[in-house]
Amino acid sequence: MTGANRVLVASDLDRTLIYSAAALALAMPDEHAPRLLCVEVHESRPLSYLTETAGRLLRELADTVRFVPTTTRTRKQYRRISLPVGEPQYAICANGGHLLVDGRTDHDWAAEMRRRLADGSAPLAEIRAHLAATADPEWLRKERIAEDLFAYLVVDRERLPLNWVKDLAAWAEPLGWTVSLQGRKIYVVPGPLTKSAALAEVVRRTGAGHVLAAGDSLLDADLLLAADIGWTPGHGELADAGWTAPHVTALATVGVAAGEEILRRMLVRASD
Repeated sequence: MTGANRVLVASDLDRTLIYSAAALALAMPDEHAPRLLCVEVHESRPLSYLTETAGRLLRELADTVRFVPTTTRTRKQYRRISLPVGEPQYAICANGGHLLVDGRTDHDWAAEMRRRLADGSAPLAEIRAHLAATADPEWLRKERIAEDLFAYLVVDRERLPLNWVKDLAAWAEPLGWTVSLQGRKIYVVPGPLTKSAALAEVVRRTGAGHVLAAGDSLLDADLLLAADIGWTPGHGELADAGWTAPHVTALATVGVAAGEEILRRMLVRASD
């Protein structure tokens, strides 16, 4: 591999490259709004978008470098997305718990992650019991278990007590679990389950020499730290926390326009 072929782009999807209608942040007059491309349909309804320009940039990027979608979504949720590129050779799902190779689950990697979780964190059942005992139906809307790897709660943010997430994080940390609040979802994820772990495996297999990354949430921090160059949008957990690193550019742009700007910057770096 030489030149751009040795560059690997590992990007988060939701609220980094693709956006729900509620997250688009179209602040301009309607007549100046960008044309949107729907890339996800759920229960017969359009769900996620990027701008048409971002779609063109993504196609150009995927033709230039190795593009690796990197998401906390389950495999089923990820497969609902139809990006304007061919099937990536590698995709990272379930926050690193599953690696897809040409769209198929790599069972060796899944088994390796299960071993790491058994060695490095308390059982999921213990976490679920605590959530059931402490979450209040007044603000809890749904509890979900993702791939039998981690849990997340869908909550009413307006009714969620200010300190509940902090208290949960303090309880979970000694057990080897992390907590992340993203929009209406509270993720409770075992420490060894990281996007960067799966990224390291992809780098090992491909021999990539330069990694570009992007993400918006605390669950993306390890991914960004593992990259050579990274970007965060002007919204999301990382922006709210003022998180940064020397090789990571914190953009001011928010909403779907941020996804477009991230792709532009990736293309420039990929051609350096």
